[in-house]
Amino acid sequence: MSKISRIKGFFDLFPPESTAYVFMEETARDIFSRYGYQEVRIPVVEQTELFARSIGQETDVVQKEMYTFPDRKGRSITLRPEATAGVVRAYTDSPLAGTGNVSRLFTFGPMFRYERPQKGRTRQFHQINVEVLGEDSPWSDAEVIIMLWTYLRALGLSKLDIELNSLGCSQCRPAFHQALKQYLQGVDHDGLCSDCQRRMSTNPLRVLDCKVPGCRDLVMDSPRINQNLCENCEIHFERVVSMLDKAGLNYHLNPNLVRGLDYYQRTTFEVVSHDIGAQSSVAGGGRYDGLVRALGGPDVPGIGFACGMERLAMLLGQVNQKPQDFYLAVLHEQAMDKALLLAQRLREKGFSGEMGFQVKSVKAQLRQANKLGVKTCLLLGIDELNKGEIQVKDMATGVQRGVSQDDVEQALGLNIKAKNNNYLRNG
Repeated sequence: MSKISRIKGFFDLFPPESTAYVFMEETARDIFSRYGYQEVRIPVVEQTELFARSIGQETDVVQKEMYTFPDRKGRSITLRPEATAGVVRAYTDSPLAGTGNVSRLFTFGPMFRYERPQKGRTRQFHQINVEVLGEDSPWSDAEVIIMLWTYLRALGLSKLDIELNSLGCSQCRPAFHQALKQYLQGVDHDGLCSDCQRRMSTNPLRVLDCKVPGCRDLVMDSPRINQNLCENCEIHFERVVSMLDKAGLNYHLNPNLVRGLDYYQRTTFEVVSHDIGAQSSVAGGGRYDGLVRALGGPDVPGIGFACGMERLAMLLGQVNQKPQDFYLAVLHEQAMDKALLLAQRLREKGFSGEMGFQVKSVKAQLRQANKLGVKTCLLLGIDELNKGEIQVKDMATGVQRGVSQDDVEQALGLNIKAKNNNYLRNG
């Protein structure tokens, strides 16, 4: 029978790669909770209309990249290509939408887009998402960006740049759209890719988002949205920028930063790295006032961001799992029952470790303990069993001593000295 292999663009994650994802998630829980955020879980599958209405019919995501199929009742459903729409849908379905309070939410999970797999881009990818619903203050925008930067620094990342822009609002954007359309009518259409030739009339803002070099060159001298902001948007953006200056964050104003989804308005931002190739964006987001109302909820503002975990993992390098506290080596079959109960007792006291279920030589057992990187090896043979003792070997110093089985927790604790609850990162 032939082997069944994984699907192209989908990947299995084993340690140490999977350890990096655990590290990113646990760090996010720690940092975000300091700002009052709560974790939510949302479905992987949603109605297709949710993404068509939120992301935008003319985006590449909806046009080309979604995994969409009918269910058994003929309803069109889609594997989520991003999380914001799902969080907003969950918010409108919940009692949160009627409280009038600000909701600070975050979530993790896989997303799905059918695109060409390449370094840092897969068909199943993972994101960390943050959403703030019910707050339109520019200081809220600044705090979200500051929190994102704090999180990335907590991961140990520093060689990153923040790009910042304002996309205006429903009042000032139409005039900019018209100016951009007029500009695009005057460029060499043959120099634009087929997608941008279509976008010129349907959604000209998407032309600015195109990554094709020829298209980017042609829009280099196009009108700038930041030169067409209404007074309210201009004041809002100035306050965001001022707050980031006071917080000491370095950023670059990028007037062509429009993001890839239609729901963004006013403040938009990206965090980019120059160390991972062409797919340089590792995080990004912005304000999406009006999205909740467009999806059937109350008219509340929102802002959020998403971090691409695959790209962050490329920057993190290898993340080492916290070493276990002990390895329990069984040297005689008659000691197996006692060893299993002793290992369980230690775990219930807060220690971590494993035991070998095959009776092997002391040398082989110590080799396994070294391979696992444990701090202490416990050896239990027939002599120790009869005496009610256990051998405790410090793997760093090689010192070995016999202690009473009743005192093994104390001996193990003294040998470990201090339990390190953080993951150690190399590279």
